[in-house]
Amino acid sequence: MTPVQAHPDYPPTAATAMAAATSAGERRSTPVSEETLTIKPYLKAPAGEDPYLEGQKCSECGAISLRKRMACGACGARDSYAPVKLANKGTLHSFSIIHRAFPGIEVPFVSAIADLEGGGTIKTNLVGIEPDPEKIQLGMDIEVDFQTAPRKDAEGNEYLTFVIKPSA
Repeated sequence: MTPVQAHPDYPPTAATAMAAATSAGERRSTPVSEETLTIKPYLKAPAGEDPYLEGQKCSECGAISLRKRMACGACGARDSYAPVKLANKGTLHSFSIIHRAFPGIEVPFVSAIADLEGGGTIKTNLVGIEPDPEKIQLGMDIEVDFQTAPRKDAEGNEYLTFVIKPSA
């Protein structure tokens, strides 16, 4: 396995090497090691624990956003956010079946938006279901799944990412 270096666009606190990596696209069923490199700063992978998504909760109105903001989109409060661990379950809000993509990306795939239990909305790919509009239902129960990203960076480093899938 190729050693993983911190990604230059993300802080070192969210980035360390992926020693316990699984094969590309395989679900992580065990806690991550202290060397896991995440693809986004709001994707947390604490050593010895399961990965999770961290949102920002407005202390004024309770609205939750995935990314850190300067002001709350719901009430306009400034700099009043506190980190909150987001739920790994929710419902499918919207989806689009993608038939054209950059070279090297397998199509079709399902790009989706999901509302998480307790607040927060995420956009990612919906996997584990045929990309057929007859098979995908708005409002269906989903769960967040953490996987090794299917591609590596120029140095051969692997990253942890997240997708959603229908709940079992």
